[in-house]
Amino acid sequence: MGSRDVDLPTHHVPVMPREIVEYLRPLPGRILVDGTLGGGGHASLLAAQVEPGGLIIGLDRDPRAVETTAARLAGLPVRALHANYADLPDVLAELGLPRVDGIVLDLGLSSDQLADRERAFSFDSPGALDFRFDPTEGQPTWQWLERIRAESLADLIFEFGEERHSRRVARAIVEARQIHPLRTAAQLAAIVRRSVPHGRHDRIDPATRTFQALRIASNEELRWLTVALQRLPDCLAPGGRLAVISFHSLEDRIVKHAFRADERLEVLTRKPLEASFAEQARNPRSRSAKLRVAERRASATPSEEAAT
Repeated sequence: MGSRDVDLPTHHVPVMPREIVEYLRPLPGRILVDGTLGGGGHASLLAAQVEPGGLIIGLDRDPRAVETTAARLAGLPVRALHANYADLPDVLAELGLPRVDGIVLDLGLSSDQLADRERAFSFDSPGALDFRFDPTEGQPTWQWLERIRAESLADLIFEFGEERHSRRVARAIVEARQIHPLRTAAQLAAIVRRSVPHGRHDRIDPATRTFQALRIASNEELRWLTVALQRLPDCLAPGGRLAVISFHSLEDRIVKHAFRADERLEVLTRKPLEASFAEQARNPRSRSAKLRVAERRASATPSEEAAT
């Protein structure tokens, strides 16, 4: 194998790396999927242990992440592809692979995306107000934010951001856009901060929940997660495992119910695993992380049953 590119730094620190390695069991020859490639943290850990003969398939909706991480991981058995993790069945079909031995999803925003001040994920970003992971899909956030009604916006911010001041925030956004077009994340953050009461000891920025809601809506994140949880079990070989790391209650609830209701899966984590105190101290992003893991049962697939 060739040497890896060391001139492409990443801010991303993989969450619960020890637990992911333990549950996905990256042995030589195995084929695993990192459905949220990001900065390549999980992919690189797994890739180091599947040689010889193994492969990590890394997917990401963000084409910039795919390009930079593919270069960073050059020399490792990683195939980085620009794709939605919900489309894994199509990806495997194109690669000529019937099933894989494990899948990990690390949901939400990567540290590299957050650190990029040219993108709207950062509160003080001067870049365009656009929360899309994939700029080739859908509309920029600022476009639909110009037209949405205050009531609908408030419902969205409440549902996806769990922001109890959602109506106040929505009214402020609608009033502000009538005076000046909203074009940057910095503009939006300033409006939200003026609208949400904030105590001296509050741990998160007042704009956090609204930004989360608009990002989830812009990328249809919960819809794609629901679709993926229906599709991905059939991509697993018997005994293959699906590990999902979520960062807020909406995602975790979807994963919990999907795992419990799916007869193809055996749940391995009765309660979600959380990062150790030591990891939380090293990596604050891990504080809200919850990991759930399920294993593909050894029963026949529908196509195999039909053939018997």
